Amino acid sequence: MTINKLLPGDRPRDKLIQRGPESLTNAELIAIMVGTGSAGYSALDIGICLMERWETLNALFRADINAFSSSKGVSKVLYCRLQASIELANRCLYETISRDITIESPSATRRYLVSKLRHLNHEVFAVLFLDNAHRVIQYEELFQGTINGASVYPRRVLERAMQLNAAAVIFAHNHPSGVAEPSQADKHITKTLINALALVDIRVLDHFVIGDSEAISFAERGLI
Repeated sequence: MTINKLLPGDRPRDKLIQRGPESLTNAELIAIMVGTGSAGYSALDIGICLMERWETLNALFRADINAFSSSKGVSKVLYCRLQASIELANRCLYETISRDITIESPSATRRYLVSKLRHLNHEVFAVLFLDNAHRVIQYEELFQGTINGASVYPRRVLERAMQLNAAAVIFAHNHPSGVAEPSQADKHITKTLINALALVDIRVLDHFVIGDSEAISFAERGLI
């Protein structure tokens, strides 16, 4: 599909300017990032091919550079552009929760943690360290594991919280399987961490388990 053959109002860039980015399909948004087609493929062709191959943005963003760039007409430059756009979005969300009092901004906190962890194909356990006013001091991914799970060491969490002089924390980890339902192991380690941090008066405000389509809050479930 040659973009030049489309009516001006139907071209991705024109649609974005006239109707806003929300009016574009995933393929059209990718086409804008592609910029110029290559090897007989228009930018829109490439966007359509990528979405047909990966089916969802989540799968596309999880693809490693070699798998991604094996698609026809796709270069490693586009991979870098997509990854850069994801990181910019993450940093924008981080600015939001850093400025706000996080306990009063649960939706912003959830969006940020989902954006950081949802697309990973290995399990990561992360911590938001908060001050007395529940403002974010720092976000850190403390533990990484295989697709089967991550080993979480309470002593390390405690030491890092004390180093940062944190008064409270929010935990988050992803389930690469895509199913966000907390496991018994998730519940057990959360209780262990709550007890360990309570010894030095550091509160655990929440623990988010992040899957493909949702993020389950321990606090909302009454598990904390």
